[in-house]
Amino acid sequence: MDQLKRMAIFAEVVAAGSLSAAARQLGMTPSAVSQHLRQLEQSLGLALLHRSTRKLALTEAGERYHAGCAAMVAAARSAEQALARLRDEPEGELRLAAPIGFGSLLARALAPLRSHPKLTLRLLLDDALIDLIALRVDVALRVGPLADSSLVARKLGGMGRQLCASPAYLAERGWPAQPQDLLRHDWLGSKPHSQGFDMLELHGPAGEIESLRLEGRVQASQASALHALCVAGWGIGMGVSEDDRKALADGRVLPVLPGWRLSDLPVYAVTLRRGEQPAKVRHALDLLAGYFGGEAAGAVPAAAP
Repeated sequence: MDQLKRMAIFAEVVAAGSLSAAARQLGMTPSAVSQHLRQLEQSLGLALLHRSTRKLALTEAGERYHAGCAAMVAAARSAEQALARLRDEPEGELRLAAPIGFGSLLARALAPLRSHPKLTLRLLLDDALIDLIALRVDVALRVGPLADSSLVARKLGGMGRQLCASPAYLAERGWPAQPQDLLRHDWLGSKPHSQGFDMLELHGPAGEIESLRLEGRVQASQASALHALCVAGWGIGMGVSEDDRKALADGRVLPVLPGWRLSDLPVYAVTLRRGEQPAKVRHALDLLAGYFGGEAAGAVPAAAP
């Protein structure tokens, strides 16, 4: 590393035309610059410069060596400039992982990034947890409680949830009037790989709280599958996705127990490291926090029956 430093000093001396001018540029004393040059020449076994009281001249060896030293300095400066652009302006490829149903949501949340022409976006949509390191993911969105992890999590906000069912299902099986009535209905669960039941906590209009353990008639890992099952009349589900919101709005599903509230589902942005992030990541995190703290917080609003 000392040799690389001496090569850089040599290139600066040639560019400046004198030891004193190079010393000013480098923030060093002329004697320190001269010492580095002597050490460089000793390590090479060749003289690089002819020195006089008024000027410097390159030797033949110095001319050949200077080209490589100058190229090294130029490459280092170019690398610093590239990192500065990455730090200050969104560019390069932004890799973002999220659940499958988040495609259209992310298109809206990240829309301001379209104005950065040097930025490309790669969305890795999967309801299963993926390896962020192997896939070089910059930001991953995780929904619900987080397991302990070495990853860095930032809470972005929450997504509203509403119990819902299709009109056909409710016409056949009846409307639940109280939370305990759910135990007699078909539940669409989201735990196919674990215990096979969901724990539900409902907050009533007078501040009461009901906790239920609901065994799923159907269990599915994907929100899109649960939505399709709910619309098709398989049972009562927990609407949280964009599709659920649209289905509630157009009446394909109806709110169940609209007077009882489910707590919002927390949404986190997960990154691999703390500290300074490139501009593309900082901008994406700010946009996502603004979205999930605002519009998405009521992603599935309760509707009147």
